Amino acid sequence: MQPLHLTAYTATSALGHGNAAHADALRTMRGGLRPCDFEDVDLDTWIGRVTGIEDAPITGHLAAYDCRNNRLAALALEADGFAAAVADARRRLGAARIGVFLGTSTSGILKTEHAYRRRKADGALPADYRFRESHEIFSLTDFVRRRLGLRGPALTLSTACSSSAKVFATAARHIQVGWCDAAVVGGVDSLCQMTLYGFHSLQLVSAEPCRPLDAQRNGLSIGEAGSFALLEAAPRDNAVALLGYGESADAYHIARPEPNGRGALEAMRAALTRASLDAAGLDYVNLHATGTPANDSAESRALSALLDTPPTSGTKGWTGHTLGAAGALEAVFCALSIEHGFLPGTLNLRTPDPAIGLNLVRNSRTGAPRRVLSNSLGFGGSNCSLLLGAV
Repeated sequence: MQPLHLTAYTATSALGHGNAAHADALRTMRGGLRPCDFEDVDLDTWIGRVTGIEDAPITGHLAAYDCRNNRLAALALEADGFAAAVADARRRLGAARIGVFLGTSTSGILKTEHAYRRRKADGALPADYRFRESHEIFSLTDFVRRRLGLRGPALTLSTACSSSAKVFATAARHIQVGWCDAAVVGGVDSLCQMTLYGFHSLQLVSAEPCRPLDAQRNGLSIGEAGSFALLEAAPRDNAVALLGYGESADAYHIARPEPNGRGALEAMRAALTRASLDAAGLDYVNLHATGTPANDSAESRALSALLDTPPTSGTKGWTGHTLGAAGALEAVFCALSIEHGFLPGTLNLRTPDPAIGLNLVRNSRTGAPRRVLSNSLGFGGSNCSLLLGAV
């Protein structure tokens, strides 16, 4: 494939608002997890909560879209001048030539949870509840395209934890066939009771900050994030680019990965093939690495089958698992590592699991990665690998 340039990108998570906050946190090993204080959730766990969402309602002509998820999207769009960069692209290319492809797993389901608490005696939902603009899965993409004034192809992907990685692949195909010249891609997922209690019921939530790849890892931490990138076909100087992508669907189990990581391996191989790159050319791999025993073991087997591993780490110890936003968030982490010359460590890693046997980066360090692979592995065996690089 022809490289697609990330001419702008941004992230908002528990680490803060914007790329500078994220680069500083990654370099200095400063995490964003805290004991669960979300609404009235009664769980002994840690979460990656974004500050400021409660105080940033959506008003004006888009007020009907007001919900936690779209508020988080709005905050992320304003960081790092991202909305302004899109406005510049809109002037150059035209609003109809820029697509919007976003990933989320739960959209604005918190709004529905609140509405159900306010049901009337006959069970009717409150009159001010707007399903289409808040909970419906296209709500996020519709809000973002309206906020940015774009009229190109638009869709929402919801493939669990691979959602906002797969949007990069979707955008690449749309640009390749000429349906658009550029695309806003990304993902937004926000905290809600269904997610927290749902993962707790699966016995996947840790009572401590998650410890990816650790010998004593015992579960994940849930986080929330909004992350966006502007992909353009036209080359730009000193830009990070999407060089390849790979997707697979192993359909092994609804919630467990195939034990040997077959789907992850297929996705990584496809990304390398599409980029015309040999596995030995990788400088760093960002693992999906949720901190659950099964995920980390399966993914490590897949990577070990691919190559003698380059420096490798998992970054969910900083933000928690941001679910449908994780792919885009960690793509930004990779872009930051290329742009600023460092390798992210693995926060909360105390004793590396000897069975994993990878070349793990424990503490962030200076480096010069030019070819970086990022994995996102979703429930149901929906997997995606992105290959980013300096051009």
